[in-house]
Parts: sequence; C-alpha cells; structure tokens
Amino acid sequence: MTGTDLKTPISCKRTPMKDSGADWLGQVPAHWEVVPPAALFTESKERAREGDQLLSATQKYGVIPVAEFEALEQRQVTMAVVNLDMRKHVELGDFVISMRSMDGGLERARAVGSVRSSYTVLKPGPDVEGRFYGALMKSSLYIQALRLTSNFVRDGQDLNFSHVRKVKLPKPDLREQAAIADHIEVETGRIDGLIEKKTRFITLLKEKRAAVITHAVTKGIDPDAPMKDGPFKAVGMVPEIWDISPVGRALRVKKNIVGSRHGEYRLLSLTTRGVIERDISENFGKFPESFDSYQEVSPGDFVFCLFDIDETPRTVGLSDRHGMITGAYSVFDCLALIYSKYLYFLFLHLDMCKGLKPFYTGLRKTIRPPKFTSIRIPFPPENDACQIVEHIETQTAKIDSLIALTERSIDLLREKRAALITAAVTGKIDVRLAA
Repeated sequence: MTGTDLKTPISCKRTPMKDSGADWLGQVPAHWEVVPPAALFTESKERAREGDQLLSATQKYGVIPVAEFEALEQRQVTMAVVNLDMRKHVELGDFVISMRSMDGGLERARAVGSVRSSYTVLKPGPDVEGRFYGALMKSSLYIQALRLTSNFVRDGQDLNFSHVRKVKLPKPDLREQAAIADHIEVETGRIDGLIEKKTRFITLLKEKRAAVITHAVTKGIDPDAPMKDGPFKAVGMVPEIWDISPVGRALRVKKNIVGSRHGEYRLLSLTTRGVIERDISENFGKFPESFDSYQEVSPGDFVFCLFDIDETPRTVGLSDRHGMITGAYSVFDCLALIYSKYLYFLFLHLDMCKGLKPFYTGLRKTIRPPKFTSIRIPFPPENDACQIVEHIETQTAKIDSLIALTERSIDLLREKRAALITAAVTGKIDVRLAA
C-alpha cells in the first residue's frame, strides 16, 4: 500500500524550446505564445442579478454554491446579509480572485451566482480553455509568481487584477490547451484514485488501533478469562478478577496555581496529539493580564477536558513535560503510578467512544472533578495492567509505523501530482507526443 509508481509522462526533449521572457515560466515550447493576462481575461464588475444564488470561493472545490460547500464540509458558513446588491455576478467558467488566491491560486466558477463585492471576477476570452488555465492558475509556480507581485503584508494590499496582470501567461493554441487539460485529468485521476485507496487504508488502520486499545483495556489479553458486568455501558463486560473502584483510587485533583511564577513555565494545551507546548503569542494574540487561573503541569500528570464533550476532540492527555495550562482543564496527580499508562489508554478508549457522556450534566455538559473522581472504573491486577500496556504499545507501534509509511506515500503522490500539473501547463510535457 505504499508504492507510488505511476506511468512516467512523455518528455518534450524533441520539442524545440525558447525563453519565455517570464522568470516564473522559464523555457516554453517554441510554438507557444507568452502574453499579458489582459489578452486572455477581462475584469467584470457586473452586480449580482436578481435571483443569483450565493457562491463561495473555495480552494478545495472552486467557486460553488454556499449550500453545496456546507453539505460537502458538514459545517455552516457565516454569510453577510447586508449589501447583497453589491455582490458581483459570476457566470459558469469565470475566474475569481479571492482573499485566499495568494495562497491557493485563482478559483474557477462551477456554477452561476454571485460572490462578495471584494472579490475580482475575470471573464475568459475566446482563446481560453478554462480547464487548462484553471490548472495553470492553481499550480505552485504560478502562485509563487503571484506572491512576488507585491509585499502584501507590508503594503496591506489584497490580491486583485492589477497583480494578476503582472504575471505573463503561456498561450498554446486551443487544441493543445484542451489536450493538456485532458492529459492532466487522466493522470491526476489515477493519482487521486491511489490517494483515495491509501486514505481508506489509513482509516482502517486507525480503526484497528482503536479496537486494539478498546479490547485490551476492557477485556484484558487473556481470551479465556471469566467475565462479569462492568461499571457502565462504555466499558461493558470485564474480567472477573478485575476490581471496580472510583477514579479517585488512582487520580487526585491537582490545583497548583502558577500566578506570578508564570515566567518559569511553558504554555501547554490538550490536543489530539496529546499535551503539547503552545506559543503564548499565538494562543493569546497578546500576553494575558493574569495567570491566576493557570495551573502547573508536571510529567506524569493527567490533563482532562471535562466539559463540552460533543465538540472537544480530545478529553484526556498524559503529560510528558513541565508547563502551565489554563484553568479550563482539570489536572490530576497519579497516585498509583503502576496504573498510569493503563488509565491513559482506558480514558483514551472512553474519549474515542464518548463513553463518559452519561456523566456530563448542565447546559455546558460538565463533569465536576469531585464527581469525576467518584466514577467507578475497572482496575486489573497490577501485573495484568503492566502486560496490557506492553501489549497495547507493541501493537499500536506497528500500526503507527504503517500509518506513517502510508501518509508519506500519500505526500509523495501529492508532490508528483503537483509536479505533473506544473510540467504540463508550462510545456515541459508534450502531450502531442503522448497522444
């Protein structure tokens, strides 16, 4: 599942080349023209028409209806409800310069409707095959060239047609534009198919990883062990010899406020990657006025997010570093170190299946620390707990290695995809020879 070999595109070594006169393009086929963008596109300032649907300019999908984008992303988009008459009309196939075009290139319209008034709408001329220029204007080389047209941060400018005008464009004839677009669609379709398969494989690996943890922390590793009812639904049946005791048997609330000593600590946060270090400036935008609610965290401490379980991506972390964390989290000492990693994996299982949901109360769906420490959970015998942890770490290490290899192969495929598009739209692949 990690191979990335694909058919190598045909080189254009037999195609005469010339200097394009544009640094970003380098050499192009001798029969191509290189022209100013104004020779291919005109700016449209037509206001939205009555009945125009609202469109969203997205890097991922192009310019599509807002409703379609929300359905694809499973989230709502906040849209302006005033000055809708100032929006700009867009036709199918138009190109849109948005706030994100400096990072992701220009977007091509997949539907008729209207976009924000701050966006620039470009209408393609008769010598434009939209698919060819759609690929060109999303290529990494073109995006880099756009960024060089101004110091946007220093000048405080938004990208607009005046910047796009500065980047000369290649102009093959329409037949070759279409042939290049066809070639890109075929080859990227093959790559995208491989990426999709590998992405599904990663999903299966992650499901297997979760299953390894779940089975080990609730059923142990002895398949013949007699079972009994567990303390609550998310735990299910547990081995008969396991004890059922309150969380407080192993974890104790820790509340060491850092206050004026904040300069001694790094800022920490609980994420899907565990307890990680954060940049204070990124977290606050400015230095906080008070650290009176910030708590000390030490290696071996448990950090829990005991609120808003439906929206929180991770509710537990086992810290491996010193630092401080906001009072929104609950920090616990581990009183029974031999159970430390077992408890981490148990709560990781409960996190994955939202198993603590029945214990959350109130509008904010919160578990207060005293109530949390009273929840009864399974405790294997100490020797069993050590064997369970060793089993989980051995099995998940193998799975994590496979996931890493597969993710790397996906990265390589994406790099190959981007390189193929760039080579095709700049004439480094002669699709006439490939035909």
